[in-house]
Amino acid sequence: MDKAKGKAKEAYGAVSGDEAKKAEGRADQTKAEAAEEAKQREKTRQAEAEAKQVEKERDRQRRKDKGGLGGITDNLTGR
Repeated sequence: MDKAKGKAKEAYGAVSGDEAKKAEGRADQTKAEAAEEAKQREKTRQAEAEAKQVEKERDRQRRKDKGGLGGITDNLTGR
């Protein structure tokens, strides 16, 4: 939305010859792009944190499944 407003301002400035309005429009676009990038970085950070948590849970479950001896079986009973 802000990026579109910035483009509109820039276009208006170009048509009307208003250099300040053109510059303001370009600045609005840059600001909107920076906000989009920050939002994407935060989504990536959250996805990485979730993946790390899932990996920890998977590893915990594997250790639990192996039992207290880490998967070592009793040769006498076959367990």
